[in-house]
Amino acid sequence: MSMSYALTDSWTMTRRELAHWARQPVRVVVGLVFPVMLLLMFGYLVGGGRGVEGEYVDYLVPGMLALTMAFGLEGTMIALTQDLDKGVIDRFRSLPMANGAVLVGRSVADMLQSAVGLGALVGVGFALGWRPGGGPVAFTGALGLLLLFRFAMLWIGIFLALVAGKPELVQAVQILVWPVGFLSNALATPASMPDWLGTVVEWNPMSRTATAVRDLFGGLGTDQVWPAVAWPLALLAVFFPLAVRRFAALSA
Repeated sequence: MSMSYALTDSWTMTRRELAHWARQPVRVVVGLVFPVMLLLMFGYLVGGGRGVEGEYVDYLVPGMLALTMAFGLEGTMIALTQDLDKGVIDRFRSLPMANGAVLVGRSVADMLQSAVGLGALVGVGFALGWRPGGGPVAFTGALGLLLLFRFAMLWIGIFLALVAGKPELVQAVQILVWPVGFLSNALATPASMPDWLGTVVEWNPMSRTATAVRDLFGGLGTDQVWPAVAWPLALLAVFFPLAVRRFAALSA
């Protein structure tokens, strides 16, 4: 099967997912508004910044960008499990279609929505007074790291959705994402936490991304970039083949 055939099938499935946006605009809007509400809540209502030197908004905005890349997977997971539950996936598998095109199309649509949401949150950050000082190259690199982390988290979600199999089980699986998000340095520094908890936080892949993104936005160098690249690639190396294998075995 040629690569062009696989790409064509994947784009066809991507267009199918994008068509859902027009039919379900409320879900898209909620997905965009929720991270904005979190940013405003932590920035103005909850406060925070334990152990943070300087302006908290300069610490908070990059952390919230990373946190947003970890959250919001339930839309993809529910859509996939609904297709499984209704037999849509079985019908797709009966067609002369590249194996995994359904998953790739779903992931591309999610990444497009994530990019839009990322842009909206950056805009809100600017409105709050956040000003990245690392230059356009560093700014673009930081956004790339955020999307790379999102891509890795997405394929973890796809694999867990295939394992769950039913929409009603997604909520239980989605709960697993919350510890990854909040056991991180997105909202507070590890130095402000108990030693054992700070160690856990520092090893969290999301903390690696948040730290690298802060350094790039702040013009503080690129020393933290390689762990922020290595962690998502390692997760992808594990969960991408697991997801494709699980998908191929659904009706085996």
